[in-house]
Amino acid sequence: MKVSEAILLRKSVRQFLKDPVPNSLLRSLLEQASRSPSGGNLQPWHIYVINEASMKDFLSFQDSWKEPEVPAYEIYPHKLKEPYRTYRYELGEEMYSLLGIPREDKDARVNQVLKNFTFFGAPAAIFCFIDKSMGPPQWSDLGMFLQTFMLLAQEHGLDTCAQEAWSIKQDSIKSFFSVDDDLMLFCGMAIGFQDKDAKINKLQSKRSPIEDWATFF
Repeated sequence: MKVSEAILLRKSVRQFLKDPVPNSLLRSLLEQASRSPSGGNLQPWHIYVINEASMKDFLSFQDSWKEPEVPAYEIYPHKLKEPYRTYRYELGEEMYSLLGIPREDKDARVNQVLKNFTFFGAPAAIFCFIDKSMGPPQWSDLGMFLQTFMLLAQEHGLDTCAQEAWSIKQDSIKSFFSVDDDLMLFCGMAIGFQDKDAKINKLQSKRSPIEDWATFF
């Protein structure tokens, strides 16, 4: 598969099959992804993998967690300005429309959001942490690492969904893995094989035309 094909095929998958993903494959993909750009070669990513049995243990731990949680960071700016607000709104409406969930059915919409916290049924997942001392350039490195991983996964027939939603559950996640307090959670990522019959997996976010965001001199 060409890189250009993997880019076009990659999307956020929100319903997975139960088919297992070998740890050996995940290890290989992570090792290859570590060749992504890293300023000063800091390699700021810290990855925790859960798969099959450990996935069940993690989800059970999450269900039993009763302590309050402090979000790792604010996922979106408090007041999104245009055009960003419209981009986000349109994607949400397209997703709920595919699922046949009307705007007034708040419970159904909330239940769909909560599926984030079971990884949409994926058998495997990773959590990506970064040292609290790092700044915006190193956060950029995380993005490049994760994108590289997702494209490599696509090349091997795997699908993914990067999930910043997990950042609101940082305390329970750090407790489960006994993560050093110097680290903060950036995101989780569901990994597996998409259910191609699921309506929600027909969703592929649109991109604005290049004239809207690129200026050639």
